[in-house]
Amino acid sequence: MSTAEPLVLGIESSCDETGVGIVRGTELLTNTVSSSMEQHVRFGGVIPEIASRAHLEAFVPTVREALAAADVTLADVDAIAVTSGPGLAGALMVGVAAAKALAVATGTPLYAINHLVAHVGVGLLDGDGSLPEDLGALLVSGGHTEILAVGEITEDVRLLGATIDDAAGEAYDKVARLLGLAYPGGPAIDRAAKGGNPEAFRFPRGLTAGKYMGSAEHPGRHRYDMSFSGLKTAVARVVEAFEAAGQPVPVADVAASFQESVVDVISRKTVLACTEHGITTLLMGGGVAANSRLREVVTARCAQRGIRVVVPPLSLCTDNGAMVAALGARLVTRGVAPTGIEFTADPGLPVTTVSVPAPA
Repeated sequence: MSTAEPLVLGIESSCDETGVGIVRGTELLTNTVSSSMEQHVRFGGVIPEIASRAHLEAFVPTVREALAAADVTLADVDAIAVTSGPGLAGALMVGVAAAKALAVATGTPLYAINHLVAHVGVGLLDGDGSLPEDLGALLVSGGHTEILAVGEITEDVRLLGATIDDAAGEAYDKVARLLGLAYPGGPAIDRAAKGGNPEAFRFPRGLTAGKYMGSAEHPGRHRYDMSFSGLKTAVARVVEAFEAAGQPVPVADVAASFQESVVDVISRKTVLACTEHGITTLLMGGGVAANSRLREVVTARCAQRGIRVVVPPLSLCTDNGAMVAALGARLVTRGVAPTGIEFTADPGLPVTTVSVPAPA
């Protein structure tokens, strides 16, 4: 197996995208994704059973398409990397089972890796193949909202803050449904908000009160954490009040005010965490990183503190196999031992577990 520039096939199936990516070292050869999003539209959110079935149907065609696009065969692959968690249990099981089958059939080393850390791994692709020092990451999606501090990506990733209830993307989907907007809610609310007044309604900013924040010397329990369930409820109450009064809901104003609350909390908490932990470069990832207002405010507030913001191309922000392959390649080059096949999908895999170690 080549450890200088290993050819790695990455498999991602933590939610509703079946992703297969292939990299050679830090060079991206292909990023092939099959999404089942359209199957979830009428439900206004991801249905785990439907996502799992879609992964089963899409896996083989997606692998074949990726191999053809990269002009390689399974025999050429030096290692396989698969997302083992966190994510939806059934969806993860499909990807893990498929990866194990490929590994056994071809005798290829298998790495079980962390989905969240893989989002940071996209920063390894192309360029000089390295990550900046003093790196942090803001991951915002339908299933995750986390602030990370990243040292050596294969062994030193720390969780600084996270949502304690709904992920930001989940809140967007639920509020979009309340407002009669399309799924996924993120792009729909972002579009609607452009025509609204972000100060029309003062929605709550979860976990920003002094008792949660504390101070730099005596940090509160939730200094860098976020909460969006109360915000979602507040929006529902406003919508209900307009409907009860027989008045039209000011969709644009509600969307803009909701989005401003989400963006304000995420950006304030992120900049605070970066400033207090010496982070000078922030990588944004996850589907909600495509939100125009979030990028605008995070970038502006980081710039005020001398923090550089890096946003990968959208195709690498959302769930994909390329990010999994990139982290897998880094593990190979750093000499980290493969996981083998004696592991299971772990929906609650902590971010500190970059790759699942082989059983003793």
